[in-house]
Amino acid sequence: MSPLRIVAIGAIFFCTTIAWMILGSTVVARTGESDGRLRHEVESLWGSEHRQVPPHVTVARVITRSVVNESVVNGAVTRQISRTTERVADDADLARSAVDVRLDLEHRKKGLLWWPTYTVDFKAGWRFALPPVRLPGGDVVDVAEDVVITIPMSARGAVYDGFFVKVDGEEVKATATNDNTFVVTLPRGERRHVDVDVAYRSRGLGTWVYGLERGGTTQLRDFRLSLWSSDKNVDFPVGTLSPSSRVDVNDGDGDGTRIDWRFESLVTGQNIGVELPARLNPGPVAARISFFAPVSLLFFLTVMVIIGVVKERSLHPMNYFFLAAAFFAFHLLFSYLVDVVELAPAFAISSVVSLGLVTSYLRIVQGLKAAFLEAGVAQLVFLVGFSLAFFHEGQTGLTVAIGSVVTLFILMQLTARVRWAEVFGGEPEPAPRGGAPVAIPGFASTSTKPIASERD
Repeated sequence: MSPLRIVAIGAIFFCTTIAWMILGSTVVARTGESDGRLRHEVESLWGSEHRQVPPHVTVARVITRSVVNESVVNGAVTRQISRTTERVADDADLARSAVDVRLDLEHRKKGLLWWPTYTVDFKAGWRFALPPVRLPGGDVVDVAEDVVITIPMSARGAVYDGFFVKVDGEEVKATATNDNTFVVTLPRGERRHVDVDVAYRSRGLGTWVYGLERGGTTQLRDFRLSLWSSDKNVDFPVGTLSPSSRVDVNDGDGDGTRIDWRFESLVTGQNIGVELPARLNPGPVAARISFFAPVSLLFFLTVMVIIGVVKERSLHPMNYFFLAAAFFAFHLLFSYLVDVVELAPAFAISSVVSLGLVTSYLRIVQGLKAAFLEAGVAQLVFLVGFSLAFFHEGQTGLTVAIGSVVTLFILMQLTARVRWAEVFGGEPEPAPRGGAPVAIPGFASTSTKPIASERD
């Protein structure tokens, strides 16, 4: 193994690394994830994240006052009585909340990404305690009171099916406004409280939130929110309230999980929400595997070079060129297969093709044993095994670390008695003294010359 041959192998590795960087960048650009353009298209098709808040109820008062104006004309005092009107609004207190939500998850693919879209079936009832009736008195001659119910909707531009609003059990007509709300106005009459019921079906993306805070903290009384999800792996966004209970169910609603929040009296500045799980996205996975590929090839080339040194049958740099090309073929094929087939079949097909290229080539160059027991196993570990680690979030680093340590141990054992000065064309050096000969299954012991005695 001459130094020039090592330089040639390094040049092959460098050029292949450049090709992988270009391929990975191309996959990132194709996913559309970098500029958010694809997310905007998904939201326009299937809806955006929903954030539902309770209605806002106010009592709008028109107060008529009697005003006496005195004036002096020619020494005579005259009085004129006129009337003025004043408009004020007092907020009603939320006394009770009963909210039922059903989320049916359905992953949809757009480009190289899977998106967690859902159908939301929302039903809720709220009771609001109205402020005391203001009676005329003093200079107040009349008070007209209307109850104004403002119902914010959960997502701008969303489609709502089966939408209705009931007040005190009777369905009423709600007027849509320009700020994504509906408004209901009705005379107060003798009402001390008002019950508001809202229901609708809609579609959303990713996260569903029930908003509680209004620029600070909110006090909840007699609060209940029950949420059913078709997927049991829902999570809770950062900064939201933990549920009171969570139970996996299989009843009339289907197989899923039921999550409840119940509070008799609670002061909080947090919301309630769930985050629907996303599928493993083929685009980002293909990009990460491509960017990591040089590490896999570096391990593979190192093992192949060491085996060549130990067995004294090193490959020519052109052989390494074709092996690197077979590695690159895996990532090239995988990056474009994920467009047309599922992630797992695309990975399996690409792995089989790349393994077939390497083993069939080395079978002719070095024979069956070298092709399958040496190169095939090394490729299976460093290409397929390391790439497969990207399918499990959070375990990639540990997998690579364990593989690196095991590989280092095997290579150290194989080369413990290799005379590197002779390998690289230097002067012969004495063999190391002591120690047992190295014997790795499948590899012959490293040959060494007899150790010269002190008398020699």
